[in-house]
Amino acid sequence: MRDKYLHLEHDGKLFLVNNNGEGPKRPTKGRFFSDNDRGWDIRLPTKSEVEKIGIKWDEKRRNTIIFEENTYEVIYATPLITWPSEWAWKDDIISDSGVHPLARESVYRTIHRLVAKVIIMNSKKKILMAKVKRGHFTGKWTLPGGYLDYGEHPRNGAIREVFEELGINIEIMDHLGETKISDHELEQNRLNDNVVAQKIFSSEGINFVSFTYLSKEIDDDVKFKLKVDEIESIDWFTKNEAISNAASWFDLDALEKLT
Repeated sequence: MRDKYLHLEHDGKLFLVNNNGEGPKRPTKGRFFSDNDRGWDIRLPTKSEVEKIGIKWDEKRRNTIIFEENTYEVIYATPLITWPSEWAWKDDIISDSGVHPLARESVYRTIHRLVAKVIIMNSKKKILMAKVKRGHFTGKWTLPGGYLDYGEHPRNGAIREVFEELGINIEIMDHLGETKISDHELEQNRLNDNVVAQKIFSSEGINFVSFTYLSKEIDDDVKFKLKVDEIESIDWFTKNEAISNAASWFDLDALEKLT
């Protein structure tokens, strides 16, 4: 039976040990070993090592991480201690090749993947959906949108993605007044401005966060210019039809909240 490893994280601090199971240990940013050196001297602790040290924890989830012929189970947990200032900053781990790849991969799994989507409606209150050619939902219907760029606000990312995929400019309603849409108009198309949802979809533990916005109603005669390598076709659906066709859990969550 293989050991279970523990990802013990407390407000950005991670518990690491050396090859003898002694810790806490800290990485050295920028340290480099070649693949032939295999110079790993810092790693995640095993469950049995943490139990010997006496740290108690609350388990949050378990991830399966596979490296070629090796399969690891990592328990993600919150340690029941005060903030451990002497532990490693998780952001320092990535650039130290003396840290075992399992620890670096484990940190990578905790990073949020950010996605921005848009509900676009016409004068008949029908919802625009796109059938995509690539990605997680190839050949299926989704709301327009996609991954955010580095340093990009979700609102701006949603607008950019719609322009890239469909060739149209949209306005996203905002209760803070960025788009200058009246309170009455916002109230008539209530989605509480946007829906933020989070979900992990597999045992690998890749973590997604989606921001779904409601755009200002677009003209019925708007001209689309589809991104040919990404969008197969588009169509308009009633709310119930959109819910029936939606392939993405995030799309379903937002559509069901639309009133």
